[in-house]
Amino acid sequence: MASYLDRRLGEASVVYLPNRSRSYAAVTRIVDVIGASLLLLLASPLLLALVVLIRLDSPGPAIFRQPRVTVGGRVFTFYKFRTMWVDARALPALYDYRASTASGEVFYKLADDPRCTRVGRWLRRTTVDELPNLVNVLRGDMSLVGPRPELPELLGQYRNEDLALLLTKAGVTGLAQIAGRSLLTVRERITIDLRYLAQQTVLLDLRILAHTVLAVLLGRGAF
Repeated sequence: MASYLDRRLGEASVVYLPNRSRSYAAVTRIVDVIGASLLLLLASPLLLALVVLIRLDSPGPAIFRQPRVTVGGRVFTFYKFRTMWVDARALPALYDYRASTASGEVFYKLADDPRCTRVGRWLRRTTVDELPNLVNVLRGDMSLVGPRPELPELLGQYRNEDLALLLTKAGVTGLAQIAGRSLLTVRERITIDLRYLAQQTVLLDLRILAHTVLAVLLGRGAF
C-alpha cells in the first residue's frame, strides 16, 4: 500500500502542486507555530472552563482522541473536545458516519445527531470543539490551513485522484470549511479541497484564515 500511495502522490504532485514555492512549507510552519501558540495562550482560560463543563455534563474524558490521516498517508492521533456520549459508537442504529439522504447525497455529519451531549451540541455549533486541533498543529501533524483529516478506514473509498489530498498537511480549517462546512456532501468537500490544493499559496491560506473567523462568528454550516 505504501509504495502504491507514494507512486500516486508522486504523479498527483505534478498536477496539484503547480503553484507551491520552495519556501511555502517553511513559511507556513512559522505561521502555524506562532498562530497556534498565540491562540492556545489566549484561549487557555476558555479551554480549562470547557474541560470542566464537558466533565460535568456527561461522564468520560473531555478530550476525544481518534486516528486520522495527514500528509503522505501518515496516521496521527487527532484531538478535539468530546461532543458525544462515551458509548456513542455502540449505537449503530442511530447514526451512520457517512449518513446519506434519500437523494443519495452523502454527508459527514447529521444536523441532529442523537449521540451528541447537550454541551456537545453547543460546542459543535460554535466550533470550539476543534480548539484542541491547535495541539496537533504544534506537534506538526496538522497545519492551520489544509484539507480536514480523514479517518484511515475511509481512504479505501477515495478515488485515485482524491488521494492527492495527502500531498499536504491536514488543516484545522480550509477552503471547504468556509465554503459550507457540514452542509457539504463528501464529494463536494473533496472537490473543493482538490481545488485548494491546485491553488495553494501563503496568500490564499491567510485569506482562508480570515474568512474562517467570519464563518465561525456567523455560525455558517456548523452543527
